[in-house]
Amino acid sequence: MNTNGNTYTVIYSAVLVILVAAILAFVAMILQPMQNENVKKETITKLLSAASKADGNVTITEGTDVMKMYSEKAKEAFFVDGNGKKVGEMNIGKENLNDIQVSTTSDLKKQNDLMKKLEEGNTDLLGELQLPVYVFDINGKTITVIPCYGAGLWGPIWGYVALAEDGKTIGGAVFDHKGETPGLGAKIADEPFCEEFKGKSFNTGNDMFAVLKGDNSANPHAVDAISGATITSQALGRSINLWAKYYEPYLKTLSTVSQEVPAAAEEVSGQTQTAE
Repeated sequence: MNTNGNTYTVIYSAVLVILVAAILAFVAMILQPMQNENVKKETITKLLSAASKADGNVTITEGTDVMKMYSEKAKEAFFVDGNGKKVGEMNIGKENLNDIQVSTTSDLKKQNDLMKKLEEGNTDLLGELQLPVYVFDINGKTITVIPCYGAGLWGPIWGYVALAEDGKTIGGAVFDHKGETPGLGAKIADEPFCEEFKGKSFNTGNDMFAVLKGDNSANPHAVDAISGATITSQALGRSINLWAKYYEPYLKTLSTVSQEVPAAAEEVSGQTQTAE
């Protein structure tokens, strides 16, 4: 074959492209399990970080075995639909840490897409939602962690909010992003901003939570937007508000249970005093 001809050039280029593509596909296939494991560990780290903020005695360091810690601290993990009904369970790794299941950001994106359709009026999709719920035992406290996901200024933003037993009060929160501006929108992942959420609470109805410009110290359902990053801040607020709205039917059941427990304890105490 004439190595200077067009035919040779085309064949050579085609073979080279196919060979490189095959090698890249093979490498990607080999690395996929490790990539999935790293994504799982990152998600678990953020879940534990949010839950542990509800109790200052729990810390996560660089050397912490987050898989083991998750299995020890997690009481249960499951999915609920838009009506607050449980629709599935996740393995929390009590028998085998490799079996731990969590919803990653790609899973959250799918649920966020369904929420957008629901917001457009397609209420038939309420039963199709599969919203992850993680319940932890942190030093005797029952902490429920729920995620949020949405679009920031330059890409997706997401986070995890830890709620007290009443299903309303925020004990801790962590957030992350894919490409927000360093020093501005990227500050949603910084500790000072996340700390603002502690002690705040979810409202009811359509305006459950917000991130707003100005001083919101007196507003129990809002935190201050990051200076110079109003768009990212408000986008995060809308994401939290949207996800909290569809979690509300389930969170209301937590509120009911938390009210019943003290009442039951008071009744038992009264019976004991009568008996004495």
